[in-house]
Amino acid sequence: MIMDIEGLNINYIVEGSGKDVLILHGWGANINTILPIVNILKDKFRVHALDLPGFGQSSQPKEPIDSFQYAEVVKKYMENMGINKVTLIGHSFGGKLSIILGSKFPELIEKIVLINSAGLRPKRGPKYYIKVYSFKTLRFLYKKLFFWLKDEEGLEKFYKKFGSTDYREASGVMRKILVTVVNENLFPLLSKIKAPTLLIWGDEDTATPLYMAKIMEKEIEDSGLVVFEGAGHYSYLDDYQRFAIIIRNFLEYDKQ
Repeated sequence: MIMDIEGLNINYIVEGSGKDVLILHGWGANINTILPIVNILKDKFRVHALDLPGFGQSSQPKEPIDSFQYAEVVKKYMENMGINKVTLIGHSFGGKLSIILGSKFPELIEKIVLINSAGLRPKRGPKYYIKVYSFKTLRFLYKKLFFWLKDEEGLEKFYKKFGSTDYREASGVMRKILVTVVNENLFPLLSKIKAPTLLIWGDEDTATPLYMAKIMEKEIEDSGLVVFEGAGHYSYLDDYQRFAIIIRNFLEYDKQ
């Protein structure tokens, strides 16, 4: 199904009935990557899943936007669907949006599940800065060596050869958005989250390492962390059966 939100065509699905649960996918992903979570919950909840702007079958923003504007799109979806209270489940970038929504609109959020969530600026040691400096030097030399190519054409060839995986796979406005969102730091928002929050992480995650989960658990007042040994950034797929049991118990448990 398609919904118009501020001029953007947003693709979404709704499965089941009951309390509302909204699942948000990670960067570069889409509804298909979170369908396994939908399938766990749709027999007891009204489960929503979106293709975020620029992913799956949803249209790209015309201009670069940041994570807070992405969160506003999600909030507009909730308003259009008549959702007054929701449980948010966010993987990676979707977790980042869940942090924003949970901190800015606590009255709308019943519970939060953060799965290998983004949101914290990574620790950057000497190796990182050497890599960045080397990348910028290579880019400068590439432009000089391939001067006959148009700037845009030459840089596109360079980024596809030397850029990060996410950067190589993004293009146009989505590449500009990526540069913006990876430099955001949501640490100050964590203490503002009031909803009960479950963090699920893989101890072998290299994209959002486990130390980030421990920081989030410390800063979010009502939170708990479950670590899947041997799992990576997609921990919910790496240990799917255990994930299914844990998330069902968390969502179905109500404090007396």
